[in-house]
Amino acid sequence: MSTRFAIIVITEVAMITKKLRNIGNSWGVIIPKAILEGLRINPVLDEVELYLENNEIRIRKVKKES
Repeated sequence: MSTRFAIIVITEVAMITKKLRNIGNSWGVIIPKAILEGLRINPVLDEVELYLENNEIRIRKVKKES
């Protein structure tokens, strides 16, 4: 007898307008806690990748090697 599981992931798309902030010689955006939690990013332990795609800045969590 086998047991089957269904996993359903529900995501909400949120559009937030933010202003850029000057940080030294660079510019930054403050990422709200809710977005970090939704992406399961721990700002103390995790690293992120920034890249350009279709004229957009994309950010994603760096996958840790096992």
